[in-house]
Amino acid sequence: MELRQLEYFVAVAHERSFTLAARRLHVVQSAVSAAIASLERDLKVTLFERNAQRVVLTEAGTALLPEALAVMDAVQGARDVVDELGAGMRGSVRVGLLPGLGLIDLPAAAGEFRRRYQNVELQLRVEPEGSAGVIVGLRNGDIDVGFLGVGAGSAPRDLTAWELLKVPQVLAVPTGHRLARKRSVTLADLADEAFVDFPPGFGTRVLIDQKFEAAGIERHVVVEALGIDNGVQFVRHGVGLAILPGYAVAGDEKIRSLPILDEDFRWSLYMATLRKRKPSAALRALLGLVTAHLQHPDGTELGAALVDQQN
Repeated sequence: MELRQLEYFVAVAHERSFTLAARRLHVVQSAVSAAIASLERDLKVTLFERNAQRVVLTEAGTALLPEALAVMDAVQGARDVVDELGAGMRGSVRVGLLPGLGLIDLPAAAGEFRRRYQNVELQLRVEPEGSAGVIVGLRNGDIDVGFLGVGAGSAPRDLTAWELLKVPQVLAVPTGHRLARKRSVTLADLADEAFVDFPPGFGTRVLIDQKFEAAGIERHVVVEALGIDNGVQFVRHGVGLAILPGYAVAGDEKIRSLPILDEDFRWSLYMATLRKRKPSAALRALLGLVTAHLQHPDGTELGAALVDQQN
């Protein structure tokens, strides 16, 4: 098994195409095909299912991918050591973002990163499927690090997750709603209400659905918002209720914020990597800058430095 074969394998897995992988690697397609065929012969398995429409990892290919990524990270780590003694940090960092994430001044963090590490390519992309999309991207190697908004301590076990913030949530109620006169509510008060929430797959949606299901209450979601600010707008116009971060509706004259007495809907914001991948020097530098640019609205708490999901 050669390093070049693993590099080509990762490229095809990422691009889902031999043609696009060859373009990314700046080689001819026949070289990529030959390297993958040789690797499959060495391992005595088929790594990709190929047809005219798509290229898909097989079970063996899926199992090999995190190991191949770990090898590539180790090589990059060796390069980092040499680069730090010479021309400075190099490489790339691909980041998966959550739609409407407002707890970090990402433009400021990204700008500072680019100024400090001009030879590192920083790529930021929004995962439209929320935390679920970030997790898929980490597992298949499409991104190196991603943000997750999930219940405290509930990041998947195959990820290493740094908890950045704990975010309390409240019930956001339009001022003209019957519940707006109350000082607090219970889950039972919310039966049969119309809700604004995020699409399935978003971490907070999963958290809220689980708690209502555990209480035996069926929740009616009438709007799937595109982000926190978008959700606030729907509540403001009386479309439905929403369970949202307190900071998002604080001071809004058209929305009342009510505590939910019998459940805690607090969630945590994490940065996460695949556990088998060793963070590069560039990724560690980015994590430090993100931490420095966290927004600390009222009611949030700074998270633990590292959450090890194996413990």
